[in-house]
Amino acid sequence: MNAILAEVREARAQGVNIVSLMRGEPDFITPSHIVEACAKALRDGRTGYPDNRGEMNFREAIALKLERDNGVKFDPATEILATSGATFGIYAALTALLNEGDEVLLPDPIYDAYHSPILLAGGTVRSVAATIENSRFTIGAEALERAWTPKARMLILNDPWNPVGTVLSVDELRIIGEFCLRRDLWLVSDEIYETIVFDGAKHVTPLAAMPELRDRFIHVNSLSKTYAMPGWRVGCCAGPAKAIQRMFMVLAQSSRGPATFIQDAAALALSGSQECVETMRAEYARRRAEVLSAGIPMLAPEGGFFAMADVRGRPESSNEIRKRLLREQGVVVVHGAAYGPGGEGTLRVSFASGGDTLREGLARLRKGLV
Repeated sequence: MNAILAEVREARAQGVNIVSLMRGEPDFITPSHIVEACAKALRDGRTGYPDNRGEMNFREAIALKLERDNGVKFDPATEILATSGATFGIYAALTALLNEGDEVLLPDPIYDAYHSPILLAGGTVRSVAATIENSRFTIGAEALERAWTPKARMLILNDPWNPVGTVLSVDELRIIGEFCLRRDLWLVSDEIYETIVFDGAKHVTPLAAMPELRDRFIHVNSLSKTYAMPGWRVGCCAGPAKAIQRMFMVLAQSSRGPATFIQDAAALALSGSQECVETMRAEYARRRAEVLSAGIPMLAPEGGFFAMADVRGRPESSNEIRKRLLREQGVVVVHGAAYGPGGEGTLRVSFASGGDTLREGLARLRKGLV
């Protein structure tokens, strides 16, 4: 992504008018009742060091949310950890659970930022090849088994799946869960897009689909996407007490967790009215419809705020197409191959931003592709 951003800066310096459909940051402002909760916490003097495991009111709100929305129970005292966003949650899980040389299975294609923390934790990436069936990316049992070796220790899922937009079904989750049990793997589940689903798709946490995973499952989440809080850097992990304790030791020697007043606001976000969540989801659904009706071949996303433009069969690679679109049309997208070889033949188009940005970006994309 840094290479793409460098190209964008160079194009701007040369006078190219740029419209970006690249970024995965919501353009909504944080809902006012969450902002006010933070301001109240500050006025009340909640500015001291936080409990490094997470303030108990925040951990209790996480436990309430997980039971209410996901149908799974975790003890806020021992099985929940407050983190500085989902990124740190992934890092803590990898650092706590991997040994040098362990392999981590990653679907291909997948969000590229998982690779570096795996390497930092001493692990090695093993790709699980996804296939496109009925215009959606999916992972089958055979692909999982082909990727497995005796060194494998963990599988990371991102569901809804960035960048491809798949929401895994209960049957798909059970196939994955049975594989993890059979091969004695940790399943780390990144669920930050869970509320952004469309056309009757329903996000199910893997633990609800497969309760037998309880001792080998780490839930990772953040408030960035659901509540339009990307800059707040607040998230959580839930899992078995022994694993959470090890992850806590990683956190205690690094980030020390989110600020107290931020955790107070996050607790209110999780436990208060969820009307803002549905309002934003409805707007994402409207933007998705705009993308799908733009006259560009697309794989319709079931969740998240990205759509994959289908450029399979063209003589150019996805990266060559991306560069041409930037050079000739001034529109920025991400080539699917940036997320792994399985993404070749696609372009990731973001509708995290709407309005004129989306409208003009789609017009330029259509002109460059059709």
